[in-house]
Amino acid sequence: MAFPEPKPRGPELPQKRLKTLDCGQGAIRAVRFNVDGNYCLTCGSDKTLKLWNPLRGTLLRTYSGHGYEVLDAAGSFDNSSLCSGGGDKAVVLWDVASGQVVRKFRGHAGQKVNTVQFNEEATVILSGSIDSTIRCWDCRSRKPEPIQTLDEARDGISSVKVSDHEVLAGSVDGRVRRYDLRMGQLFSDYVGSPITCICFSRDGQCALVSSLDSTLRLLDKDTGELLGEYTGHKNKEYKLDCCLSERDTHVVSCSEDGKVFFWDLVEGALALALPVGPGVVQSLAYHPTEPCLLTAMGRSIQCWREETYEAEGAPS
Repeated sequence: MAFPEPKPRGPELPQKRLKTLDCGQGAIRAVRFNVDGNYCLTCGSDKTLKLWNPLRGTLLRTYSGHGYEVLDAAGSFDNSSLCSGGGDKAVVLWDVASGQVVRKFRGHAGQKVNTVQFNEEATVILSGSIDSTIRCWDCRSRKPEPIQTLDEARDGISSVKVSDHEVLAGSVDGRVRRYDLRMGQLFSDYVGSPITCICFSRDGQCALVSSLDSTLRLLDKDTGELLGEYTGHKNKEYKLDCCLSERDTHVVSCSEDGKVFFWDLVEGALALALPVGPGVVQSLAYHPTEPCLLTAMGRSIQCWREETYEAEGAPS
């Protein structure tokens, strides 16, 4: 079949800056949409999490309780809970409404926590650490020990994603590991360069892998077959985010040269290099259903929409 020609600056790509939000003191380490895309979370070197309405530019709540910088955060499917992890080696479960810490889990061998995720029911938090393990914490139990530890990696865990029956993990050892929880099986694919970020495609059939050789790779999740490679951005030093657009049409990545790069997923061609600012684009998040992008650089986050987007209340 013939694929359509990619549109280099098509209206479906978020390239119109709507808002820039100053997040206060300290650099932002991660920005994350909530499950329905109405709110977003930021976390960073000021030791806090912040909950925002990004389209309105409104700060809704600040969550304080970490003793060091917060490196990652995630929201539950029902928007009632948050989880976070960072440099104080703790994994924290939060109540969204009250802003209070519900539980603090410690057990990552005195090493910082790079990545956190809820399972689909938000009954378990999975955390990945520099200590080379993924630990699974029961949100409903009072026991301090993890209910499971995945310790197959030979270097730090940089990124973890969870589906209904799978755990996808990227490690500095250069391997993507997929744990099939139904079958009790582990599948491993060697990329060869330290992995900075991994994610599932929206249809669940593929895994997108970012690594420190300034290359993104699209793998068939089940076979490990290399389906595509995407280059042109710069990623040699930092742990940077990557993702797929809301309809799996484009591969999206942060870059150390102050841009966000979009590639056509099928063709592999660069569709857009979006200038964000003079620095490293540390983190990004794509809206689950709309062409809306959040980026993080320094102490601020930026909200981007498609060129034809009109904000509520804007003059026609």
